[in-house]
Amino acid sequence: MEPATYRDHLSSLFQSAAGDLVSGKHPGAPAPGTDNPLVKATSFIAGLWDNRQPVPAAAPAGIAQSAWQCAKQGWELLQAQAAGNAALVAQLQADDAFGDCDPGWAKVILDYAGLLASSGMRDIIPYIPPSASMQPLPMKPGATVALLGDWGTGTAAATQLLQQVAAHNPDVLIHLGDIYYSGTADECVNNFEAIVNRVFNREQNPITVFTLAGNHDMYSGGEGYYGLLQRLNPPPSVQPASFFCLRGTDDKWQFVAMDTGLHDDDPFNVDTVLTFLNPDEESWHAARIAEFPGKTILLSHHQLFSALAQIGPLNAEGLSEPVNPYLQTSYVRFAKAAQQQIAAWFWGHEHAFTIYDDETLPKGRCLGHGAIPALGLPAPVLPKLTFSPAYRNLALPMDPLNYYTHGFAIIQLGAAGGATADYYHQLAPGVPMFTETL
Repeated sequence: MEPATYRDHLSSLFQSAAGDLVSGKHPGAPAPGTDNPLVKATSFIAGLWDNRQPVPAAAPAGIAQSAWQCAKQGWELLQAQAAGNAALVAQLQADDAFGDCDPGWAKVILDYAGLLASSGMRDIIPYIPPSASMQPLPMKPGATVALLGDWGTGTAAATQLLQQVAAHNPDVLIHLGDIYYSGTADECVNNFEAIVNRVFNREQNPITVFTLAGNHDMYSGGEGYYGLLQRLNPPPSVQPASFFCLRGTDDKWQFVAMDTGLHDDDPFNVDTVLTFLNPDEESWHAARIAEFPGKTILLSHHQLFSALAQIGPLNAEGLSEPVNPYLQTSYVRFAKAAQQQIAAWFWGHEHAFTIYDDETLPKGRCLGHGAIPALGLPAPVLPKLTFSPAYRNLALPMDPLNYYTHGFAIIQLGAAGGATADYYHQLAPGVPMFTETL
């Protein structure tokens, strides 16, 4: 089973380190899940940290004490290195408790700690700002475009889902972000690039592939993500930055993909952080939308609004608004520039499939159920929201392990200017559970 993921860069780097150590012993195998004792122990400790709970000395039920002790020692080493406590790092490295662990465990932990800045936060991200040479990328008229989000786990389930996507013969694959756990160079290769190339047989298949910047992609400082962009496609389809515009050569449809992952970086306020677009990037998107005579589909990793998750801090009454005010301001600007020709906005981030009918925008669609065990609907609306955006009661089916299944969307752009979106889930990949006109 896939381990849980957490919105915290230290937790994610810790999980990356365990996955790296275990995967190194089984090259070519799917990314390890919680059937591996170390992965299970590190995932549990990451969850404790995410909830700011102490790590006990005794292993919880179901986790071997030996694996727990090694994971605990590794966690203490990572935190000491992140805090810049050289004396404690030296003490932990010399501690006899590491003697019973894999001899490479401490080294892997310190290697991953090297992705942190001197403050213990993630390192500086090599964000690429807009430039005059950054032009829309070409897309053929009537293209078939596949969308999926939060998919980059490298697990067998992720590979199976991508095989189902490939059966629809898309011309373009767009991933809405998050290569787990922290977007390291190895994870970007093993959990994303290698699987995509193999499943689509890209030596012979000219499919173009794009991936957005999610928060997990940035937890390593973007060291894997930005290298990946340069390798995914040959010219003229090289993704120029963490954002892009993909435009049909017939000027009927374009996809405007935004970077919302850059500013989701605070490990101590994971529920209240409000991400936003860099001002110059927002202006670049607005210009691409204003100059385009056809319809625009917006893409991002983070959600504009949610009926299922807290967005931003609580107000004086203990309630939170379900809308990101910064992204809402950007959307208002884009809608004005497009003269209301924005057809839809697709996002991920939440591990859910949600079809919103809220009046804030024509079609808000959450496709974050690509590979992490998904939250399906109906689900209880969080009581701390001031109001709930309207959504359709489209429940995902349960898989044999009683988790909600994964899924994806196929968008068919029509030559005459129309477009349809079909939404599929893993248990019935050839039969759409929902179809709509965009």
